[in-house]
Amino acid sequence: MEQFLRVGVISSTHGIKGEVKVFPTTDDVNRYKDLKEVFLDTGKGRILMELEQVKFHKNMVIVKFKGYDNINDIEMYKGKDLLISREHAVSLAPDENFIIDLIGLKVVTDEGKDFGTVKDILQTGANDVYVIDGNDGKEYLFPSIKECILDVNLEEGKVTVHILDGLLDL
Repeated sequence: MEQFLRVGVISSTHGIKGEVKVFPTTDDVNRYKDLKEVFLDTGKGRILMELEQVKFHKNMVIVKFKGYDNINDIEMYKGKDLLISREHAVSLAPDENFIIDLIGLKVVTDEGKDFGTVKDILQTGANDVYVIDGNDGKEYLFPSIKECILDVNLEEGKVTVHILDGLLDL
């Protein structure tokens, strides 16, 4: 499992006093109110950044980091990820998982056949959708509903799926 979880991406600077616009990649944008620090992934390493101020504007979070007081100090970090350590992550309900933990899991059918690998999770309005790279080289979409996704076992590194009648010809 990944030790760090992404909570946002710096999209641009905001003004000239070192603030940045952050596109949140967390389900609960209000969690930024409680964050005291994040790790900035520079691509070459991680820098611990202390949050000095947090504001919200439309679908973005405006963040001011302590010690970064002008646009020149922070501009080089546009496009970089903001991470938190797993111990600072939000608590999940019993049947919830972090998307990062699902990517790469082996997918097997309820009949015991190897089917493929989880490539991505799409978040839609109704329910999430598992994007699965099939062993046959095709890409498949499985809605995250109890009739399709039967079990997610992180310890075994696998997802058990049920293929609905008429969906595929295996």
